[in-house]
Amino acid sequence: MDKLTLAGGCFWGVEELIRKQPGVIMTEVGYAGGQTDNPVYEDVKTGTTGHAEVIQVTFDNNKTTLEKILSYFFKIHNPTTPNKQGNDVGSQYRSIIFYSSDIQKLVAEEMIQSITELKWWDKPIVTEVLPLDKFYSAEDFHQDYLQKNPGGYTCHFEREI
Repeated sequence: MDKLTLAGGCFWGVEELIRKQPGVIMTEVGYAGGQTDNPVYEDVKTGTTGHAEVIQVTFDNNKTTLEKILSYFFKIHNPTTPNKQGNDVGSQYRSIIFYSSDIQKLVAEEMIQSITELKWWDKPIVTEVLPLDKFYSAEDFHQDYLQKNPGGYTCHFEREI
């Protein structure tokens, strides 16, 4: 088992798509990358805490790879728009790969380089690769949001790349 923490815009849509990937065992939405301890959604949504909306993915290394998860991540959000995904604007919606090991950092950097060379996107990738300091679980209301609210808002979709 391994864990990876990703920020790619509103965590509802990212979670709903990633959870369906082979080898993904569990997902949890939350906040990371900011300076406020124990952040809550009401503060994070203002963009003043420094936190991004994130999804923490637990996956089985015997059934999938870090590369497959990251490749899919780059297909379901636009990594070229700083602080923006669809109609969602603000630093809490920036694109980040939070790593928890040197291997994760290396794979993330190599993935960004490869996607850039393959020209998956017309603009430069702005996804940050940062060490995971702390992950704060979001409120229960946000967990599995699109499972509980199938008609809920999302700006995420799988792109043909």
